[in-house]
Amino acid sequence: MADPVWTIRALLTWTTEFLTKKGAAAATARLESQLLLAHALRCKKVDLLVRYDEVPRDDQRAAFRELFKRRLEGFPVAYLVGSREFYLLEFEVTPAVLVPRPETETLVAEALERLKSRTTPMVLDLCTGSGCIAISIAHQKTDARVTATDVSPDALDVAKRNARRHGVEPRMHFRQGDLFAALPAGSLFDAIVSNPPYVTPGELATLAPDVREHEPRLALDGGPDGLAFYRRIAAEAEKYLAPGGFVLLEIGSTQEEAVKALLAEQPGLEVGKTLKDAAGLPRVATAKRR
Repeated sequence: MADPVWTIRALLTWTTEFLTKKGAAAATARLESQLLLAHALRCKKVDLLVRYDEVPRDDQRAAFRELFKRRLEGFPVAYLVGSREFYLLEFEVTPAVLVPRPETETLVAEALERLKSRTTPMVLDLCTGSGCIAISIAHQKTDARVTATDVSPDALDVAKRNARRHGVEPRMHFRQGDLFAALPAGSLFDAIVSNPPYVTPGELATLAPDVREHEPRLALDGGPDGLAFYRRIAAEAEKYLAPGGFVLLEIGSTQEEAVKALLAEQPGLEVGKTLKDAAGLPRVATAKRR
């Protein structure tokens, strides 16, 4: 029997079927196979469609095999290829930052809707990580001035590179520090947004291995009850909000009532509706300055 001809189509079919047998959803298995092979071939994912019958070189197949092996060992695809798409932009990601999730786009879309009528709004993104929230807002709202903070200098380095990549760096300020402590005295913002750490220790143990073992614990761990960062943000947000300013906080799907209660404890904040993500789960808690 002749050896199989390992065309791009054959490689994608084999790896997709292998990942599916390992328990991955078919669509996820297909996407991950495409992303890894495109990275090995140094082309865009869409280019694979017109190159199905092409036979990659031996060195390209070897690179793909190594990427696929590391994926099977649990490394997130985004770290293996060095990027992840978010809000129609490509973001560099490294193990210093969380991999951007589609559900976080719910927060960005709401922020942009609320900022639409404002001129040169000042926006603060706490726990910015890769900068995906801050940079997406700056990219879409071209007169916005955005400050992004993170306690991790390595995360801020990634965010700065992403800002340069998307041409928004001149309208952004990056500050290293713990939440509001990174800001100059007297700072005021029209919007405060954040996707803070909100996973409890018990939940950490149940996360998928690629998240639990490879994404930064600093960006996941929300304290004993997952609410440590929400308490601090709620307690301090009012003094950093300009008149008419608002707060948007990504939350875990079971945290809606607890986070709303923390916001409601602040006399200067008026709690608004909670926004649901594409899966219909509570995803973004909202409040505005009274």
